[in-house]
Amino acid sequence: MKAHTEWQEFLKEEINKDYYKNLVSFLNNEEKENKVIYPSKENIFNALSISPKDIKVVILGQDPYHGVNQAHGYSFSVKKGITLPPSLKNIYKEIENEFGYKMSKTNGDLTPWVNQGVMLLNSILTVRKGEASSHKNQGWEIFTDKIISSLASNYNNIVFMLWGAYAKGKTSLAKKNNNLILTSPHPSPFSVHSGFFGNNHFKLANEFLKANNKEEINWQIKD
Repeated sequence: MKAHTEWQEFLKEEINKDYYKNLVSFLNNEEKENKVIYPSKENIFNALSISPKDIKVVILGQDPYHGVNQAHGYSFSVKKGITLPPSLKNIYKEIENEFGYKMSKTNGDLTPWVNQGVMLLNSILTVRKGEASSHKNQGWEIFTDKIISSLASNYNNIVFMLWGAYAKGKTSLAKKNNNLILTSPHPSPFSVHSGFFGNNHFKLANEFLKANNKEEINWQIKD
């Protein structure tokens, strides 16, 4: 999926900068060395498939899943038929607890959220197979920080869900124009019981959207 046309001006500006040229060079070298990179090229910019003016919620992840067939360009999401990763299972549990409805046990594809205006953005947009954080500090963070800053500066009343210390570090980029910043521990099994469960973020997001005359998100994912 390509980036929405309304992101094209932003992209044109960034791809001519030195940091981005260095990033492309790094990715090309990975390819030359026959490294397997996730997600596939055509899915790298999936998070930008929504027009910026239609974005109501941003859920920030760190880097893509590094297992086979998991990453498809959206933070926390996996294609239907792929086993739910532990963090996503915990996200589903929290949604069930907040709203009382049942989430799928087998479908981790979050594109129904995307279609309602939820941007599922990783801070790092690529990863080497089997090696978490292998594309850290190569330039993606600069690029995605600019995305967050651009959204927060140019649009109003966006909900930013920042889970874990890394995502929480982006608060200053997002805290503009009456945007709602929701922070908590990460949904990972290592931290979920220290404050992710019970954070009520999905209900709080909907309450904020409703108060600002925006349509609420239907968070339920079915089989």
